[in-house]
Amino acid sequence: MSSSALPAVGAAASAGADRPTRTPDFEARLARRYRAERNFRLLGFGAVAFSLAVLVFLLGNMLINGIAGFQRAELTVTIDFPESGVTGDAVSFNAPSATQTLEMQGLPDVVKFYAEQQLGADTAAQVSGEGWRDVAAALAADPTLVTRAATFELPTTSALAAGLQGEGAPEMQALAKRLASEGKLARNWDWGFLSRSDATSPQAVGIWGALKGSMLTMLVTLALAFPVGVLSALYLEEYAPRNRWTDLIEVSISNLAAVPSIIFGLLGLAIFLAIFPNLRSAPLIGGMTLALMTMPVIVISGRNAIKAVPPSIRDGALAIGASPVQVVFHHVLPLALPGMLTGTIIGMARALGETAPLLLIGMRAFVATPPDGFTSPATVLPMQIFLWSDEIDRGFVERTSAAIIVLLVFLLAMNGLAIYLRNKFEKRW
Repeated sequence: MSSSALPAVGAAASAGADRPTRTPDFEARLARRYRAERNFRLLGFGAVAFSLAVLVFLLGNMLINGIAGFQRAELTVTIDFPESGVTGDAVSFNAPSATQTLEMQGLPDVVKFYAEQQLGADTAAQVSGEGWRDVAAALAADPTLVTRAATFELPTTSALAAGLQGEGAPEMQALAKRLASEGKLARNWDWGFLSRSDATSPQAVGIWGALKGSMLTMLVTLALAFPVGVLSALYLEEYAPRNRWTDLIEVSISNLAAVPSIIFGLLGLAIFLAIFPNLRSAPLIGGMTLALMTMPVIVISGRNAIKAVPPSIRDGALAIGASPVQVVFHHVLPLALPGMLTGTIIGMARALGETAPLLLIGMRAFVATPPDGFTSPATVLPMQIFLWSDEIDRGFVERTSAAIIVLLVFLLAMNGLAIYLRNKFEKRW
C-alpha cells in the first residue's frame, strides 16, 4: 500500500468514529425493551400481590368464622350432688359403663330439675338434652364433685344459641338478651369441640372422631404407598430392562398420576369392599384406596430423585468393591430419600384432602363415637366438613370453619414433620 493511501484510511476511520452509534431508532427500541421489562415486573408483582390478597382473605374469613366455631352458648346451672342422690366414686365414674350408670341413677332428671329451679321451666327447656353428659364427664374428671355443690356451664339448644347472636325468632333473641344481662348465658370457649364426635346439634358436635379417622387412614396410606412406591422407583430406575414392557409400565404410572380421584374410589368399591364386605367405611379400606392414588406420585418423584444422584457415587461404590445391591441401598437410596420424601409430602397432602374416593366406600356415615381401630366405622375431616357444610342450621357453618382450621393445622403438622425428616436426611455434594 502506498503512503498516499494512508491519509485516506485515517480520514475514513475518523469519520466512522464521529458517526453517532445511538440512533433514534436504537433509542426507541431500547426504550421499548426497558418498558416491556418494567411492565413484566409490574405484572409479576401484581400477580403475587393478588395471590397473597386472596390467600389473606380466605384465611381471614375462615379465622373469623372459625373462632366462633370454637365457642358455644352455655347456661349456668348449679347442682347440689349430696342433695340430688347421685352417688359414686373414682372407680365407678371412670368405668366404661359410667355414663349408663349415671343415666340409670337419674342424672338427666337431676340436671333438668336444678335447671328448672334456677332458670325457670321455659329457660330450662333451652338446655340441650345432651347437657347431662357434660356433667357426667366432669364427674369422671373430678369424682370429688359428688360430695358438694358444683356449678356447670351447660350447652343450650340451637335456637337459643342463634338468639344470642341476634338471629332466629324474636322471642329467642329477647330471652337470650335477658339471660345474658343476668349473667346466666354466655358464649364460652368450647374445648370439648376437640374431644367430641359428630352429633345432630351444632352445640354438641366435635371433631375428634373425624380427626382420629383421618389419622388412622393416613397411617394406612403411608404404610402401603411409601414402601411400595420407593421400591417400585428403585426397580424401574436401577434394575428394570429397557424394553417396550418397561416403557408401557412407565406410561401407565404417569397416566395413573393424572387419573381423577373418583376412579380410585370405584376401584376400591369394586375390589376392596368385595374382598372385605364387612369393613365398609373403615380406615383400612379408605387407606388402601388412597394408597393406590398416592403411589404413582411417589414413584414418579422417587425416580426423579434417583436420577439426580451423581453417577460418580455409583462408580465410586463399585470401585471399592460394593455389590450392586449395596450400591443401591447404601448409597443411592439414602441420597435420593429427601427427594422421595418431597413426593410423599405432595401425595399425602392430596390424599388428606380427598373426599370423592371415600364417598364411594361409605366414609360419609354418621359416626357418633371415635373409631377404636383400623377396622371400625369412621369418617375423615374433609368428609365431616362436607357433611356439616350441607346442614341448614347456621351453627354448623361456624363449626365447618373451625373444622377447616383443624384440617389445615393437621396438614401443616404432617408436612412439617415430613420436611423435618427430609432436611435431616438431605446430603449435599
